[in-house]
This record gives sequence, C-alpha cells and structure tokens, in this order.
Amino acid sequence: MHRLLFIWIVLVFPFFAQAQDAVSRLEKEYNNASDKTTERLNLAPKYAKALFLHNDKDQSYRILKANIPVAIKQADGKYATILYAVQAMNYRLDNKEAESSKSLDLAKIYSLKTDNKEAKGYFEYAKGWVLVRNNKTTDAVAAYLKSIDYYENSPTTSTLYGRFATVVKELSTIYSNLNEYQLEEKYSKQFLVLASKQNDPNLIFDAYMRMGYVYEQKYVQSPSNIDWRNKAEQYYLQAVTTFNKSKDVMPNKSNLSYAAINLANLYTSFDKEKAMKYAQLANKVSLETGDAIHIASSFGILAELAIQDKNYDLAKSYFLKASMEIGKSPVRDHNIELSILESLSQISEEQGNYKEALVYYKSYVDKYKSVYDQEKLDITKRLESQFEKERQEQKYIKLQLESDKKAQQIRLINILRAQREQVYNNLKLVEENQRERLKFSELESEKRAQQLRLAKLETRQKNNDINNYKKLLAFKEKISTYYIIFIVVSIVLIILLLYAYKQRANSLKQRDELHALAMEKEKQNSKISTLTALLEGQEQERGRLARDLHDGLGGLLSGTKLQLSSLSPHQYGNIEEGISKSITQIDGAVEELRRVAHNLMPDLLMKYGLETAIKEFASRMSNSALDIHTELIGYTNSISEEKQLILYRIIQELVNNAIKHAETSEIIIQISEEENILNLTVEDNGKGFDPASLDVRKTAGFHNIESRVQFLKGTMNIRSELNIGTSIELQIPIH
Repeated sequence: MHRLLFIWIVLVFPFFAQAQDAVSRLEKEYNNASDKTTERLNLAPKYAKALFLHNDKDQSYRILKANIPVAIKQADGKYATILYAVQAMNYRLDNKEAESSKSLDLAKIYSLKTDNKEAKGYFEYAKGWVLVRNNKTTDAVAAYLKSIDYYENSPTTSTLYGRFATVVKELSTIYSNLNEYQLEEKYSKQFLVLASKQNDPNLIFDAYMRMGYVYEQKYVQSPSNIDWRNKAEQYYLQAVTTFNKSKDVMPNKSNLSYAAINLANLYTSFDKEKAMKYAQLANKVSLETGDAIHIASSFGILAELAIQDKNYDLAKSYFLKASMEIGKSPVRDHNIELSILESLSQISEEQGNYKEALVYYKSYVDKYKSVYDQEKLDITKRLESQFEKERQEQKYIKLQLESDKKAQQIRLINILRAQREQVYNNLKLVEENQRERLKFSELESEKRAQQLRLAKLETRQKNNDINNYKKLLAFKEKISTYYIIFIVVSIVLIILLLYAYKQRANSLKQRDELHALAMEKEKQNSKISTLTALLEGQEQERGRLARDLHDGLGGLLSGTKLQLSSLSPHQYGNIEEGISKSITQIDGAVEELRRVAHNLMPDLLMKYGLETAIKEFASRMSNSALDIHTELIGYTNSISEEKQLILYRIIQELVNNAIKHAETSEIIIQISEEENILNLTVEDNGKGFDPASLDVRKTAGFHNIESRVQFLKGTMNIRSELNIGTSIELQIPIH
C-alpha cells in the first residue's frame, strides 16, 4: 500500500508545496518596489504564481492584470511575454482552457518582439507546461527542448539557472512517466547542476529528491544492484541535510516529511531500524504541518513495519488512521483507498478473523464497483453533453456524421462496460476463493497432525545421526594420527631444504665477493693505465725539453763559445765585431731559454690563470700563415691550478697537432662553463681525416690527450671531415 502513496507524493508534492511565509516575503518585496517599474515587473510573475498556488487566485489574477498593461508599454516585450505565460499557466490550473490558450498566444506575440532569449525560453516552457496538462506529451517535449536551447544561449541573470532548472525537471518527470530511464537520469543530473548554480536551497532539495527517486526506480527494477540503492539513499540524505541547513528559507516544513517518507520507504526492504526512525520522523512532522497525504503515507509505512513484526493489531490501527487521513485530503485517490481496504482484509485473514476479512473485502469490492460505475456514468454524461452541444452548432449532415461516430463510441463504451463487468465477475470469483481458503484452513489442521508424526520420525533419524557421528569421530582420530606423521615428515624435509638453501646462499655470497674483487682489480688496472699514460706524456715532455735545450739552447751556446774562442787580442776590430755577434747569440740563447721555460711552466698561467695564458699562447703561435682565435664564454676561473695546467697542456697538444698534420690556416679555441661543466672546443679548417680510421692507442698525441681527459674524469668527442676540418670537444667536471 505505501508504494502507491509514495509514488503519488513524488509526482504531486513538489508542485503544490508552498508556504504562507514565502508569500508574505514576496508581498513585502513587491510592495517595496512600487515606485520601481523594472523591479516590480521582475517580481510580479513570481508573486502571482505564489499567490495562485496558495489558493489566493483572485489576488493572483489582479496582480497579473495590473502589471500586464505596464509591461506592454515597455520597449522590450520580455516582461509581457513572461506575465502572459504565467497567466496562461494559472488559467490552465483553473481549468479555463480557452483563456489559457488566448494568454499563451499573446505571450507568443510578445516573445517574437523581444531579443531576450530568457523570455523566449520562458514562453516555450509555459507552452510545454500547458501541452503536458493537455496530454500532448510529444509536443510538450519539443517545446521544452526549444526552451533549453534559448536558455543555453542566454546571458546569465539572477533568474536564469532557476528557470532553466525548472525546464529540465519537467523533462525528467515526463521521461520517468514514459519509463525512459536513461533520459530521466540525464535531465535529473542536469537539474541538480543548475540548482547548485542558482544556489537556491529549495531547488537543490528538489534536485536531490529527484536524483534519489531515479536511483530508487533502478533499484526496484534490479534489487540485486546495491550500488543503486546506496545512491538513492545518499541523495535522499543530502536532501534532508539541505533542509536542515536552510530551515529558515525553505518554503514548507512538509519538505522534511517528504524526504523522510522516501527514506523510510527505501529502508523498509533492508534496514528496519532506519525505516522506523524516518517513518516516525515523517509522522511527527506531517502531524505538525497537518499534511493529510504525508500523514497517511507515514502511517502506511509504520503499518508495513508492524506487519513485518507480525504485530497485526498495530498494523491495522495504522491503516485505519491512514484511511481517515486520506478522507481528509482535498484530492481523493481511490486507488489508495482500495489498497488500504485490501491490506486490512489480508491482515484480518492472517489473524484468522475470516469474518472481518470478508467484511473488508466486500467493502473493497463495493468501492471498486462504485468507482468504475461512476467512471462509466461520467463518460456517458460527458458524451451526451457533447452530443447536445454539437447538435445545436452543426448542420443536419454534420450531425448525422457525428451520430455515426457516437454510435461507434457507444459500441466502444459497451465493450468497456463488458470489460468492467468481467472485472466484477472476477472479483466475485475472488470472493469465492476466500471461502475456499476457509475450507483450506481445516486442511491445515490435518497437515499439522501429519507434521507431528514427521517430528517423531525426525527424532529417530537424529538418533541414527548421533551414532554415525560417533563413528565419524573415531575415523577422524585415525586421520589425525596420519596427519601428525605427515607433518613430522614435512618438517624434516623443510629443515633439509633450509640447510641446502643456506649452503647455496653462502656459495652465491662467495661468488659475489669474487666478482666484486675482480671489478675492483679492473678499476685498479684502469687507474694504472691512466697514470702510465700521464707518465708517458711527462717523459715525452722531458724528451722534448731535452731536445729543445740540446738543439736550440745548446747549439747557440756552443756557437757563442766558438765565436769567443776565435777572437785574437791583436785584432781590435775583429774583437769588437766578435763580441757584438756573441752578445747577439747570447740574446738568442736567453730568448730560447725563456721559450723552453715558458713551455715547461708558463708564468702567465701561474700568475693570471688559464684565460690569460691561452690568449698569450694563441698570440705567440699566430703568424702571417696561421690565425689562432680564442673565445671564453662564462668562464669564471674556478678550477684548480693543477687542472688548469693539464688543460693548458691539452690545448698545446691539440694546437701543435693541427699545425703539424692538418695544414690549417685558422684555429679556434673556445672555453665555456655551464652547470658545473667546463666545455673546451678546438676547431681547425685543415684537411681533416676519417675518425673511423683513427686508433687512439696507436697515436701517441691523441693517446696522451685521452689519458689527461680521463685523469680529469672528462669526455672527448672527435668530429672531422676530409677537406673541411676537425673539431675536438672536451667536457670536464669543474669540481
């Protein structure tokens, strides 16, 4: 029974729930804006709707009639569009279909005169709303979609998201009624997003309830999907939280009982304690607000919970209270009344009170007959009235045609009457079935006697089972002995395996240690190779120094000695000339000695650093056939003197190699620093060579350079092309 009540509330409650305090607030705002035309025109539609939905129809019509002439005078037709649209919806609620259609046509006229997309969207919404009430669902959906299109392209205002939300809410309700659950979920989610953007607690509450209902429908269709049930619960609880946070601005306290009823209904199937908690909350709040439908719904859920506890007297009292509240409601739902009578009949039958069950069932049948007989009578009266009206308005030929149509309709009514009679006969059969159930109860007593005999047989069977169990225990004891033996053997095997594993681990450890020693030996050999190469370079430097001293300085000094020895004291002129030549030769020897000393340890390097020494070396080595350039970029002279000397020797070696072998006319020496790395590049425009054919180990000069680079923990990259030149790049860590 409570499921019928619940569905009725979901469909009806959100539209009719308004409160006097909301109307009073709007009235105050409307009166305060009496001297502000624009503000008054903005408030008028909302105020008029609130008055109408609070059953103050006359005042609502007066507000609209007072403001529509003012709106018509405005240059923009947006205010007139919205006011006429509200008037059309009010007329339709008042069952004044002709007036509603006229107001809607006027709203359309003014919507064509305005560029305001929000007003155009509101007209399409009102059009769709009226079409739904006229049972033209397809046309209504088309109008709602046009409204959405206008709203999506409209600039944001204080009312846009609220109006947009109302449209998607209507669409979600339509698709729910059509069982189009995918579209219902889509528009319900959009409703929640728009309500959040509008930041209106009332809209947010409705959106949470809408989403909860979507997932509850899915759960009802697939009860095994707990995720959908949890989502429904989550959204209903969020609705309750929203209400509690915004009690002061919520339009109606019945919102709380509305959410509590839905939660209690959801919990009924899986959490009785929570179901009872929210059913009692709904009952308490609805009794305070006097909402008859909510009171009846809460009593219905409490009755179902009492039935689960087999407390049939309490359940019956709840159903009777629900029936009394339904009688107080201004909107009667005969299906709910029938459901209550049926539930009361079933409870009486469960209690064994078949006489009372039959009374309730007869009331159910009588109510069913009266409802459907009244429906048939209403159809007949409506057809007769329509026939009389058309007979007065139409000519004889048209009347004859219509009479033929009516004859067909009457035949359809007869068919419908026959169907209703069949339903009534079926109800009679159900009544006879109830009598058969009384007879069946007698058979039940015989069945219980048979059950006693079966119980005795079961006792014997249990004794046999006990004997079998004792035998099973003895067998299990034997099995346990075998298990113990198996476990002991397994432990011995595990110990042996652990011992073997330990021996293997020790063997692997020794192998790793031997491998580490071999790697260390390789590193030592590499270091020895590097130091050997450095020593070879030093030996070559010493050899070159010896050659320079012997061939250069030695030759000059020997020549000077011979020159001085050949002088005769008797030849004065020859002595002066010889001394002059000797002095010239000694100057050359001094210059040669300075050159050798400079190559051995440049003074400029020690005093001023690598930059000055390289520039001096480039200047000294340059001549008319060879031009040596130096470029230092970001160099900070931050490397040690030892590294500077090694770099200087590397540059000397690279430049000498280029001069000796490359037949170059231009050499560029470039040094730069970046991120703790010193980059050295020596380029020439000589004849070049094929780097693939170069064996560094067999080329003494390159071998010495590579050894020095390794000593500095750097890298060397050689690039060369025949007849183009050679570029050698070094990268050296600064620290």
